[in-house]
Amino acid sequence: MITIDDYTMMKCNMNINISQDFLLSLILYLFYNVNLLKTCNDIKLRTNFTDFVNDVNILTYKEFMKCNCKVLSKIYDKCEQWSKMHDIKFSMTKHKLIHFTKISKWFNMKVNVKLMKHQINLKSNIRILKVQLNFKLKWVIHMHHVEAKLVIKQKIMQTIIKFIWNSSITTSKQIYFMMTYFLLSHEVIIWYTSQRVKDHQKSLNVKLRLMQERAL
Repeated sequence: MITIDDYTMMKCNMNINISQDFLLSLILYLFYNVNLLKTCNDIKLRTNFTDFVNDVNILTYKEFMKCNCKVLSKIYDKCEQWSKMHDIKFSMTKHKLIHFTKISKWFNMKVNVKLMKHQINLKSNIRILKVQLNFKLKWVIHMHHVEAKLVIKQKIMQTIIKFIWNSSITTSKQIYFMMTYFLLSHEVIIWYTSQRVKDHQKSLNVKLRLMQERAL
């Protein structure tokens, strides 16, 4: 049913095949699993969720790890009811558990969770979308992951540059930074430090000098 201003269209059924490549499929899926998200968000049990399409992450916070695992098990039972209603099966191999704490010696960090007779083993690091999360809430693991990807991409760029321009990556890097330097100088208003900020002129000079040093 569509409503525009004072006009409301009569209810009607529409049958359409929606593929994963369809631009609206991500938005439509959120409408589809809205009840699942409501299930994961329970104030009494102290649970919250993050969601992106079919990637749902449940967060719970209590003083003891065992209590957290029991809460997760209860929430998952409700999720199973939703899955049976919609004839959907959760992949148990994709379930991961992690305990977040900066002082691990105060807690039992070896507590696992049991979901529908399936034991979910504890992880020290997990990936949520493209972010690597560490149980101590440190970014070292994520930075190592980014650096490893950069090494691979640099090798790809070296191959492309040598094949197309027959030049080294150092020469191409100098050309890139020289072009970037002049473009940023031209569009300096976008990132220029306001005069109301202390040492604004010094900050501007440092940024320009840094770009120039990289270009040389």
